[in-house]
Amino acid sequence: MCLVTDTKMQKLSLQTHHIIDLYFAVDNVLLEPPKPKGGRPPALRQSEVVTILVWNALTCPQQTLKAVYDSTKLYHARDFPQLPRYNRFVDHCHRALPALILTLQSLLVTTAPIRLMDATMLEVCKLARADQHKTAKGVADFGKNWQGWHYGFKLHASINRQGQFCGLIFTPANIYDAQMMPAILNEYTKVAVGDGTYNASKMRQKIARDYHCVVIAPVHPSQKKKIMASWQHLLLLARPKIEAVFDYLKEHMGMVSSFPRSVNGYFLHYVRILLGYQIQALGQGV
Repeated sequence: MCLVTDTKMQKLSLQTHHIIDLYFAVDNVLLEPPKPKGGRPPALRQSEVVTILVWNALTCPQQTLKAVYDSTKLYHARDFPQLPRYNRFVDHCHRALPALILTLQSLLVTTAPIRLMDATMLEVCKLARADQHKTAKGVADFGKNWQGWHYGFKLHASINRQGQFCGLIFTPANIYDAQMMPAILNEYTKVAVGDGTYNASKMRQKIARDYHCVVIAPVHPSQKKKIMASWQHLLLLARPKIEAVFDYLKEHMGMVSSFPRSVNGYFLHYVRILLGYQIQALGQGV
């Protein structure tokens, strides 16, 4: 079931009452886990938790669960009368991470034949504090791009020409972009467009063999000449669109954060922001 077409999320300006439409759409997608025998019943349904997290990402993205909780308590107390205390709310949010991932996976445009691909750094702290950072120790790593060194994770993604996500995967920051092509492409992909980091010949051959997909990337600086069709050149000109998507995620939706206090907290934050963006992209079609 499509989460977007069953709601009023297509509208560019959301109204407060649209949170009800979002809740019903999420509730139709998710299967509520069976109730445990004995004990106190949960204060919030799983679909309610997902709705709160996604609604915040859609309307006024916050970088902390405390801010999400305070905003919900202030503006949507009538919509969620059983909202528990903050500590229990945090527990509900962390338990809802698999449901958020499932919802995001259901909204990926997996059949897109043409994809623009790239990767971006997600720093968990400033580089000067990396040696003292303990929250993501053993999971995050150092990575380098044209901007310099970073410490944290890397988001590898592919989008269609409308800016909608087709494939996503998180890795430590030291993983090379081209290595993740099999994870963000599939058998439906016919043409994949990337920057110079996707020029690795062995990986291009693997993608051509496994997916029958053509990988288009700028020539290496050492190459003097390379034949290119006009349609390939046009697709290369469209490649910066994925960079614009990353910029929107970071600058407007606050995806990069150092506030989480666990690895699960980081990915809870990342996934809810990505889910909010994907719903916007599917609804607006731009």
